[in-house]
Amino acid sequence: MALLCLLALHYLRWRIGSTLNLAGPLATAVSLSALAAELLLLGTSFVQLGFSVWPRQPLPAGLADQGDWPTVDVLVPSYGEPPALIERSLRGCRALDYPHHTVWLLDDSGRPELEALCDRLGVRYLARQERRHAKAGNLNQALPHCHGELIAVFDADVVPLTPFLRRTVPLFRDPALGFVQTPQSYMNADPVMRNLGLERWLLPDEESFYRWIEPSREAVGAVVCAGTSFVMRRAALEAVGGFETGTPSEDLATGIRLTAAGWRNRFLPEKLSAGLAPFTAVAMARQRCRWASGTVQTLRTGASPLLIPGLHPVQRLAYLEGIVHWFNVLPQLLLALMPLSLGVLGVAPLLVSGQGLLLHALPFYGAQLVLARPLSGQARTALLPELYRWIFLVPVAAAVAGTLLGRPQRFRVTPKALASGRRIGPAKRLLLPLLFLLSLQLVALANLLSPALGPALAPLSTATLATNLVWVGLNILLLLLALRCCWDRPGLSEQPWFALQQQCELVGRMPSQAATREHLRFAALLETISETGVELRLPQGTPLEPATDHLAEFRQTGTEFTLQLPSLPPLPMQIQSQQGTQLGCSWGALTDAQHEALQGFLYRRPALWPVRRAPFEPLALLVVLGRLLIGCRPETWFRRSALPQAVRGRTGVL
Repeated sequence: MALLCLLALHYLRWRIGSTLNLAGPLATAVSLSALAAELLLLGTSFVQLGFSVWPRQPLPAGLADQGDWPTVDVLVPSYGEPPALIERSLRGCRALDYPHHTVWLLDDSGRPELEALCDRLGVRYLARQERRHAKAGNLNQALPHCHGELIAVFDADVVPLTPFLRRTVPLFRDPALGFVQTPQSYMNADPVMRNLGLERWLLPDEESFYRWIEPSREAVGAVVCAGTSFVMRRAALEAVGGFETGTPSEDLATGIRLTAAGWRNRFLPEKLSAGLAPFTAVAMARQRCRWASGTVQTLRTGASPLLIPGLHPVQRLAYLEGIVHWFNVLPQLLLALMPLSLGVLGVAPLLVSGQGLLLHALPFYGAQLVLARPLSGQARTALLPELYRWIFLVPVAAAVAGTLLGRPQRFRVTPKALASGRRIGPAKRLLLPLLFLLSLQLVALANLLSPALGPALAPLSTATLATNLVWVGLNILLLLLALRCCWDRPGLSEQPWFALQQQCELVGRMPSQAATREHLRFAALLETISETGVELRLPQGTPLEPATDHLAEFRQTGTEFTLQLPSLPPLPMQIQSQQGTQLGCSWGALTDAQHEALQGFLYRRPALWPVRRAPFEPLALLVVLGRLLIGCRPETWFRRSALPQAVRGRTGVL
């Protein structure tokens, strides 16, 4: 951190004192605008870096030890999600390993089938007639019906692990504790990862928030409430008037109100639940725009960190930095357009020498590239996460600008299912802005390489021309990758698939041997699994010819056989596809007990979601460049978009 600060000061002294182009009014305006945008981005980055070295209060030891367990109301707000998705979440909440908890479905769509589902599962159902204030209003409507000392909130697509409450509730032995936030994890790959086939090479953008930013916020007493997977003291919530209704980001605003009221809040850095990432790029854009607009709207509420009394200066700064983060899209968009200054107007936004680049710029930016992984807790690299910024840059900038002008985004729930009859191809709202930006960059590049612009460029140094060429070249590359992400990968499954290397056994009796009592048994390696099926591989050294003959008969006759895993009851399945030693199988008719056991195995077992390390970036960049040329094949058997799960007995970091 000290080294990075020294390099930054060294760089800024050079940047301000030696690179400005003050040759005329237009050149001065362009050069100072570029400098201002860069200073804004560096300023917010170093504020966060400063928080990351703040001393942290350790979590108390023995979290699982508790004498008298307080009562907990588990709230699952819902609005239009598929019933099967809601059932999965409710079953997970009902299965929590905790003695005193009551599960509530807060149905804001008033569907009779959900009320019947709650009756069948033994879960309480609550609907409201007047649907005001979106999710915050739905939660506030439930508070008078709750009697627990604590409330836990999960979105309707989120499934908690069985020890969730046993890990979080003991922290409330501190009587001053207001809420406990846990990481929000995803059980499926988001569209950026899936559309480029980068499940192994790219971590979700949220990982750096929960492994770097949120812990540093806790260090300064400014934990951000993330809207799901948290536990809150009901008395504290009622003391601040319930969930904030003046913004769609009711979670952030309510957390600020609790902090300002004097409650201490904690972040527990354990992956204790997982939900669904948006299925399509346009759905993810809608989600990001809602987050941006709602966060900016917080400044217009009574929870604005600028005005609310009770926050100390560092807390105020921490919450403000989180809001200003969304404003960063505006200087980012300005810097993305800066190569046009020289390529179109013939005005260089900065003047540099080769010596200056080597002695000032290269050490600073090189250090950022090297330190990105350790500073973020191995959650991100330096360049690959920029894909998220470029894809959604224009929509998020429009959302922020509209909110500042008094036209905030209307609250819309992120779709948790694929629309029937949906059009295959990119959405215009994503594609057209990127094509427009790409065309501008190509014009700038063509002009920089054109002899016609030679006389205007002749007075400039070679380093200045090279810097602008590299600048526009990187912009073009990132825009091409962003455009590639707009095409959603065909064959998308609504059921998440998981990569899981675990030994198993196949057991069955073929129709031709129905009279015998002997069963055929095959050892296999389970590679991927979901609620709809499983992919297996016969291990090396298996006598393949007889095994393949037997399996071919199973497949041709449609005969079921069973999968046996140590932690599951035998599950019936049928072979649907075979490729060499790989088998693609769908589940047969599962009983309620088998389906419940399968869901528990897939979504709820302890230590299920591993902590993954960001990969070595140079190798990952080569993979990304290959995706531009080859593309990503449709999802089908043996080409699943699957995220890893921890194997029983083998947890930790991947």
